[in-house]
Amino acid sequence: MEVLIMSINWDVQDKSVIITGGAGGIGLGMATAFVKAGAKVLIVDVNDSALTQAKKDLASFGTIETLKADISSVTVDQEIIETAVSKFGSLDVLINNAHASKQKPFTDLTDDDLALSFNTGFYPTWHLMQFAHPYLKDSKGCVINFASGAGINGQPTQAAYAAAKEAIRGLSRVAANEWASDGIRVNIISPIAETEGVKQWHKAAPEQYDQLVNSIPLHRLGDPETDIGSVALFLASSASSYMTGQTLMVDGGDIKLR
Repeated sequence: MEVLIMSINWDVQDKSVIITGGAGGIGLGMATAFVKAGAKVLIVDVNDSALTQAKKDLASFGTIETLKADISSVTVDQEIIETAVSKFGSLDVLINNAHASKQKPFTDLTDDDLALSFNTGFYPTWHLMQFAHPYLKDSKGCVINFASGAGINGQPTQAAYAAAKEAIRGLSRVAANEWASDGIRVNIISPIAETEGVKQWHKAAPEQYDQLVNSIPLHRLGDPETDIGSVALFLASSASSYMTGQTLMVDGGDIKLR
């Protein structure tokens, strides 16, 4: 019996990629995956020292540029898109990963708490997508946005984060429909990953960490590069050319969407 074996080719060689919040955690994992696959990556982050370290660590793998920027400013968001196009000549992939939020019980939530979440998550995603649109239309590129199980399941104390994340999902579905005729695909990743922050939480609250891991069918947290980064590569490649407007649960089976 003849067995056909197909090798995976993410075909992102020389594609230009923006990753917000790319100097640490899931963002850095994705940046590592894309650079190793031959993409040209602009990492955007507010942490200057983390940006310096990320560039040092990834420079040997390929083309990596960094930009310190506060994405809560609409003017800065426009500059981010223009910087990538100036450095790389085009824009193929926009990954909106950055997001800051505070955990609080619902009745303690303030307007400032909601503003923090929306100003670092929802609004930058919206603005960056708008500014990127003409360049993504030229390249027939794609957008990868981020959701969270906190929003899908309504996790306690996460109202501000959940609201912004679900707003991003709604925005992404509309853009997927409107931009399909432009050849732009818009998809969403909802991850669970073993980031440095989670590792610190593991040390501080080992019982809670173990409860989380045991609740996941695959009994582990995802690796930012090989698990989350690989799915981002898939969404940026021609392998997913018939997918748009979808939320991919990269969470070890924790949530099954219907």
